[in-house]
Amino acid sequence: MTPQARGAILGRRPADPNRAPGPFTFLQSECTVTLNRLFSVVAPVFCWILVLPSLAYATNGYQLMGIGSYQKSLGGAVTANPGSAMTAITNPAGMARIGTRADFSMEAFLPSRSVDFRAQGGAKADSDTRLYGIPSLGWTAPISPSHPNVYFGGGMYGTSGMGVDYPVTNLNSTTRGGTFVGYSNVMFWQMAPTLAWNVNRRLSVGAALNLDYQSVSLFQEIRQPGVGTYQVDLSRGASAFGVGVGVGVLYDLTPHVTLGLAYKSKQFFPRFKYQLRNGDVNTTLAGGEPEQRGTYTLGLNYPQQVAVGMAVRPTGRLTLSADVKWINWADTMNRLEIHGPGGFRFAIDSGWSNQTVFALGAAYRVNDRLTLRAGYNHGSSPIDDAHASSNLILPAVVENHFAVGGSYALNARWVLSFHFMYAPRVTVTVPADDPFAALIGGAKTSLKESSAGLDIGYRF
Repeated sequence: MTPQARGAILGRRPADPNRAPGPFTFLQSECTVTLNRLFSVVAPVFCWILVLPSLAYATNGYQLMGIGSYQKSLGGAVTANPGSAMTAITNPAGMARIGTRADFSMEAFLPSRSVDFRAQGGAKADSDTRLYGIPSLGWTAPISPSHPNVYFGGGMYGTSGMGVDYPVTNLNSTTRGGTFVGYSNVMFWQMAPTLAWNVNRRLSVGAALNLDYQSVSLFQEIRQPGVGTYQVDLSRGASAFGVGVGVGVLYDLTPHVTLGLAYKSKQFFPRFKYQLRNGDVNTTLAGGEPEQRGTYTLGLNYPQQVAVGMAVRPTGRLTLSADVKWINWADTMNRLEIHGPGGFRFAIDSGWSNQTVFALGAAYRVNDRLTLRAGYNHGSSPIDDAHASSNLILPAVVENHFAVGGSYALNARWVLSFHFMYAPRVTVTVPADDPFAALIGGAKTSLKESSAGLDIGYRF
């Protein structure tokens, strides 16, 4: 069996200059009070996040195009325009630009996914899971009164994921009896302790240590009576911790123009381990044999990426921002390999391409309390028709995102932000020259998305 056939199915408040300096210590400074306040608010939210169910979503590939309502409402164009503590993930330098604050986000994400086998006389199925909750939180504060331009912060952020849950579906006519069933759940969290520094009035730099958690569950079975079965059952799930780094720069070219640059390294994970039964991996449909029970492993790292951005403030009320981001999906999602007992190797030829993402955002301050925003984000699908059959349960194909939102200052400290995002449906189709075209040629997998969310920010 060729590798192609084997993998075809599976797919940033400014410092107060009048504040008297104090000793560089947390225990004997005003910073103690600030940190205690932050902790009293943040700690319960950490507990709340940890008991939430698994996430599954996809936008730029399977990475959210923005974290929280502020970023989402600008279409993700925030590399040079940080406005919340979620900037620890997108540009760590922004943590020195947004003042002493904490931000909490909750998003309701509603993807619509389907597989369609009617080209072969089969049926169409929609994924049963339709609503997911995506929480994130972050905070930042100066490290001490004597160092008001150096900020420390961080948080916990739901940044990426995807998933489907398809029932048993006819591949072809009932007389032929072929069936398909599929499930996936990829959940990715990041903690990002961040140190950022306002070097001078124009330049800010920052660095974050990315501490990651990823959980991966996959199951897909294609069964054709009299011919064979193609099954990979990793549905019991496996999880692992990973690590990487993020760095960023912000530079005010003029009082009205800010440039931003951010880089996030590849996030490295150990191989995910699964304890499988006899036949949980079965490739008889492609000329193989059911595999024996034992420990199987899957490698799945998270891609490096780089973003450049610009924010322009032509008036005191209007801010325009633009980003270009490159995500190296081809390094981590081009070919997924499962290793098993006895030297077993199974290649999932998912074939993802690198992605260039363009984002535009506009914010208009209506008055001292209300700011309105709109954004657009485009990234061509990393999955093309040639690899559609490998991604029936990994359908991260949406391309265009339209978002609106805003913020309302409840008082001098509390700010409420909101957004709504919509991504139109995109479909990829299994071509006639696919290695399994006789069974699933013409099959389609599609995805559209919408989301709505609220952020609450507290400025200390």
